[in-house]
Amino acid sequence: MVRLITLNNPRMAQAFIDYMASRQIDVQMMPEGEGQFALWLLQSEHQIEAEAELNQFLANPNASKYQAASWELAETRRNAFKYHSPSMLAMVKAKAGPITLAIMFTCLVMFVLQQLGSGRGVFDALHFPAIDGQQWQLWRWFSHALLHFSVMHIAFNLLWWWQLGGDIEQRLGSSKLMQIFAVSAALSGAGQYWVEGANFGGLSGVVYALVGYLWMLGYKAPQLGLTLAKPVIGFMLVWLVLGFVQPFMAIANTAHLAGLLSGVVLGLVDANRVDKLR
Repeated sequence: MVRLITLNNPRMAQAFIDYMASRQIDVQMMPEGEGQFALWLLQSEHQIEAEAELNQFLANPNASKYQAASWELAETRRNAFKYHSPSMLAMVKAKAGPITLAIMFTCLVMFVLQQLGSGRGVFDALHFPAIDGQQWQLWRWFSHALLHFSVMHIAFNLLWWWQLGGDIEQRLGSSKLMQIFAVSAALSGAGQYWVEGANFGGLSGVVYALVGYLWMLGYKAPQLGLTLAKPVIGFMLVWLVLGFVQPFMAIANTAHLAGLLSGVVLGLVDANRVDKLR
């Protein structure tokens, strides 16, 4: 599912739905509260065509072709203006690609195993390389990002990973998101290990890399449509600073900083090669 737009006029939205149905493209309307209705495209392979048709519809919603489509479907339409809220799983999948979902699922599996009594074994298998020989166990440079130590820890990280990583994967592809994950996990892990040792884990270094990446793309290449709201950037930067000035907060501060810087650099590099990203 792909979220196309939010409208406040359900009858106007139904006209677009009917027209797309006449073109064998399924679009559904779902309420979002406060009089707003979202249009969801069911098959993502029709996204380009649907978005083009939507732009034409918004420019002239009273065109005869939309009215004609509604009349043609009036006799056969069932459950008109009955809206169904999407399931939580459908909402999650609508905004996330395979890499986003795979990392979320793996983090959840590791967290459940830790809670079921395998915490020591999971940590020993996945932590950043700390002793001679482990540096050649290449998975350790990335797998530490899959470890989480509390419900708050994993909820915070997965929410931001889904929100930011999902946007990047849908717009720039799975390989780009995987590149950002790999680079930022390795660099944030190396920075945190250099300062405090290997007793850390979590996706937050990668999350900060996503923040830095979207920050730079939004500033240098807004035409890509990947931007991050200034309040979000401000919140994440304030949280980063608080981690350094509050010594009693058990936060991998260096991993956050290294992740942010790696994301900024990757964002600046990609902003200068916009044509290759599309």
